[in-house]
This record gives sequence, structure tokens and C-alpha cells, in this order.
Amino acid sequence: MAIKTAIIGLGIMGQRMIEQMSLHPEFMVDTIWDPDFAACQSAQKLAPDALIASNAEAVFSNVDLVYLACPPVPRKAYALTASAQGKAVFLEKPLGVDVAESRILVRELMATGVPSAVNFTQAAGRALTNVSEESKVGALGDLIGVDIIVTYPHWPRAWQQTADWLRFRDEGGMTREVISHFLFLSERILGPLELVWAKPEYPVQGDLCETHVAARLVNGAGLPVTIMGSVGGAQPDRQEVTIKGSKTSRRISEFVIDTVSSGGQFEPSSSDPTDTRETGLQAQLDDLVLLMNGKPNRLATIQEALRVQILIEGILLGQRAN
Repeated sequence: MAIKTAIIGLGIMGQRMIEQMSLHPEFMVDTIWDPDFAACQSAQKLAPDALIASNAEAVFSNVDLVYLACPPVPRKAYALTASAQGKAVFLEKPLGVDVAESRILVRELMATGVPSAVNFTQAAGRALTNVSEESKVGALGDLIGVDIIVTYPHWPRAWQQTADWLRFRDEGGMTREVISHFLFLSERILGPLELVWAKPEYPVQGDLCETHVAARLVNGAGLPVTIMGSVGGAQPDRQEVTIKGSKTSRRISEFVIDTVSSGGQFEPSSSDPTDTRETGLQAQLDDLVLLMNGKPNRLATIQEALRVQILIEGILLGQRAN
């Protein structure tokens, strides 16, 4: 039987997930809802058999799984409503923006025992899987650290313009939306991180999100993770994380492009060069099936997502995380 799924939040990520679930034999998009009815109508074109719920509360009754692609603040209430009814929960990242509220969310989700995970899209992807495996067997030599570089000409990016909340400091910004992915990846490879220092910069208009950020974190062995992010200037988007080793280093660009260097130019790795974000999302769904069946999987746990959130919010405040 296909996993009957409800989706709350029908912007870019919600519609992207509808497309991928419609292609996956183990999922059926049963119910959808967004406060914007035009978004509901647009999403229903991708899943013509899906029911548009009359309100958020009507989403939960007839499904096995709830995917939450809404902005961060309302996710907690929806997740707890779903889990109280015994529904599995798959949340977009970040887990939240209020650390205290997210601690409560994690505690209550764990208490219900329902399957739950957070959609850090690299978790089950080929690039992270290969780099993680090779780092464990010593193919990179001694690990030296991780560099994260994120730059954009504009924020939000052109394809995100309909998600207006992304430009505001309360819930949006590149640090929560993008750098969080790479901190998750860094912790998967280096282990838990601690924030040493951070310097975010914000526009004069105080409600807008950060335009620049720099930070340094370390793992338990003192290996550093260095972050540099900026917005502005005529340039293409740049999103890359470099895992540095004494023998070879690996660079993952645009989330899926996996390259390797032994001191010279970065060249394509042995990973399949046809890997795409769509391939990565299908891998996420494969592992979501494993989660739903109580089997080991590579998805980001809610505990991992909380750790990343604590680091991210500390960076945005320019202080050490507690």
C-alpha cells in the first residue's frame, strides 16, 4: 500500500515534493493545504487526485504521513497535531527559529514515538554518502576541516520570490535556508560542532535578514569549520562545501556536484555525474520509506536538526551557542 501523504505548505518546496512523490511508487499525495488558495490550485495540477483540505486541521485524518513545507514558526503546532493523531512527520528545515520551542517539539515528538525526520536534502544523497564513507576509511587522509562558502547576487533567489518571508530576519535568510544544510553535512562527517565566534551583518532596515555572515566552529578534536556568506554583486549563485583532507579533499557544489582534489584543480569524483537534486529527493523518499517501516535510514533526525538549529541561531545572534 502506498504511503498516504498530506502536505501543508505549497510553495516551491511543497510543489517540488508533490512532483517527486508522484513519481515514487511508495507514495500517494492524498491531501494538500496552504492558506493561499491560489497555491492550492497550482499544486493540485501536479496531483489532480489530491484533496484540497478546507483548513489545516482537516489535513490529518486520512493519511499516514504529514510533510510540513510551511514557514518555520507554524511547523511546531502542525507537527504536534499530526503526531498526537499517530501520523508520521517529515519537516522541512530549519526545525524552527525559537530554540526553546524546538526543544519542546523534539521532546514531545520523541514521547509520541511516531516516525519523524527533517528534510536536509543531502542526507541520503550520493555525494554525502560517498564522502562520508571515504572519510571513514581514510581515503582523504587525516581530516583537516571544512570550508563553507555561500554567495548570491540577490536574496531571496529569483525562484524564491513568492516566499516573501525568506527576506525577513524573523524566519528567513541564507544562514537558515542554505548554510544549515552544510552544517548538517559537516556534523555528519566531523561530529558535533561548537560555535567559537560569529559575525552576521544586517541591513539598516532592521526587519530584513542578514546580508553577510562569517563564523568559525570546531568539533571535539578542534577541527575547524569556516563559514563565509554574502549577498550582492553581479555574480552567479555559489554554494559549496569543501571537506579538506591531508591526502585528498572533496568539494560538493550546488548540493550534488562532487569533485576531488589531491592538490591540483578539483575534478569530477567517481560519483555518478548525472546526480541531480531530483535524484537526491528520490533518495530521500527511499529512506523515508525505510523510516516509515522502522528500518535504519540516512535521514536527518529531529535531534540532529535541533543541534543544527542551535548553531544557526547562535550564528545569527553573533554569539556562542549554548
